Amino acid sequence: MLKLNRRTLMTGVATAALATVLTGAPMRAIAEEPVRGGTLSVHMPQEQRTLNPALRASTGVYVIASKIMEPLMDLDEQGALVPMLATSWEGSEDGLTYTFKLREGVKWHDGTPFTSADVQFTAMELWKKYQNYGTALHANLVSVETPDDHTAVFTYSRPMPADLLFGAIPDLGYISPRHIYEGTDILANPANVAPIGTGPFKFDQYERGQYVIAVRNEDYWRAGFPYLDRIIWRFISDKAAAAAALESGQVHMSNYSSLSLADMDRLSKDDRFEVSARGNTRQPFQNTVEFNNRRENLKDVRVRRAIIHALDTDFFIENFLYGNGNRAQGPIPKASDKFFKEGRVDYEYDVDKANALLDEAGFERGGDGTRFELTMHVPPFGEDIPLWATFVQQSLDAVGIKVRILNVDAATYLKEVYGEWNFDLSTGWHIFRADPAISTMVWYRSGSPDGTAFTNQWGWTDPKADEMIDAAASELDTEKRRAMYPDIVDRLNTELPIWMAIDRSFMSTTSEKVRNHHNNPRWPSSHWADVWVVE
Repeated sequence: MLKLNRRTLMTGVATAALATVLTGAPMRAIAEEPVRGGTLSVHMPQEQRTLNPALRASTGVYVIASKIMEPLMDLDEQGALVPMLATSWEGSEDGLTYTFKLREGVKWHDGTPFTSADVQFTAMELWKKYQNYGTALHANLVSVETPDDHTAVFTYSRPMPADLLFGAIPDLGYISPRHIYEGTDILANPANVAPIGTGPFKFDQYERGQYVIAVRNEDYWRAGFPYLDRIIWRFISDKAAAAAALESGQVHMSNYSSLSLADMDRLSKDDRFEVSARGNTRQPFQNTVEFNNRRENLKDVRVRRAIIHALDTDFFIENFLYGNGNRAQGPIPKASDKFFKEGRVDYEYDVDKANALLDEAGFERGGDGTRFELTMHVPPFGEDIPLWATFVQQSLDAVGIKVRILNVDAATYLKEVYGEWNFDLSTGWHIFRADPAISTMVWYRSGSPDGTAFTNQWGWTDPKADEMIDAAASELDTEKRRAMYPDIVDRLNTELPIWMAIDRSFMSTTSEKVRNHHNNPRWPSSHWADVWVVE
């Protein structure tokens, strides 16, 4: 069990000890025989409006829905691709065609056979039209042909790099049942909150504000799995209450840094729990400062730069995050050894420069020292987010910008920031999913459908940036593609439509009663078929 001190709480990573085989079937633990039966209880800090990852790629959706629905491929403990609903895959040399062979004998939870028609419908009608990251990833997807029930052939109008497509599928490749969605209002379909999947657990019950329950799929295609009888996700918004529930045994785990920093620090010293970044390495995240570039003051890049110069981010990390995290250098976190490069355009703490930029932009102080006022929307995703918002508020007051904080629930945040653009500033988490073209550049490239969560809804358009982003997303040579991103980052940091401020690692807090957990790099968002609980 990994023990972390105050300084290393948010960045320590342990190596997963257990494996899955290339068939996708989990292996048994070497040191301990699995226990069948039982219930795993999981803390959830807030509710989402959908439980369908084919429509919304989000950790809050994955934690629940990835046990019920499945992607074409997932990851093993080393981060290598393993088959799930697809058993094999290959691409053409020109990057325009990709062929997936699909698993036979798989049934949807209502007994209907899974076929290539489900893949075709999901890709063209959900991913391409509505999924927050899929709309960009599959912008050039022309068709999905189904020559037989277990073959799906994807055709693109521009080259699709294999490493990009296959790297995205564990997060963006979840399949929905065509027979449930076809001919319906997809976004309003009841299955979005009562999902029907092919996974190891079947949706059972959703009591708003209280819990979601899934039960064992007795007809699961992986014989002998899952081990658990049931999973209960309990909605507990109060962090102190969530920590108390863990300590009393009412819940077994809390994922994605959903406890308070103090409680994670305290529980890391308790032998009954593991507090670790293990199983989260696929998804480093960043705290953000998001600007509504439609506002008269914020559309001036000098104002945006001044705001970032006014933030002593290193002080915040040391004094509010227990010293765990790093000041970011823009959209690609330092944890990405394949794409991050030092020396990018940066914004060090400099109050004098911030004041000079605001003066230059024509926003002089009034008689009370105020230049202008802003509102900041703050979601309830983690304790660090409201702390960061308060720090931004206090920092900007020093340069004459008054900030009013609006703490809102997740649904209101998504609606007002992404749906109605009714905000000045906002903050939250940007999650980096292995490749900047998967879930990062969509925060900057224009053209995402209005209202699509976690995309460029900032009222900012840069044709040159769009051109650079598109060129990198269609470059088939892996090394050439990676070499294109430093210039893209420099342009995005210079224009500064938003700012990725702090590089972080998600933490999970897990009871010792849970076995074989966090055994792949995206484990909280994975299937949990091979997890068991001992009493």
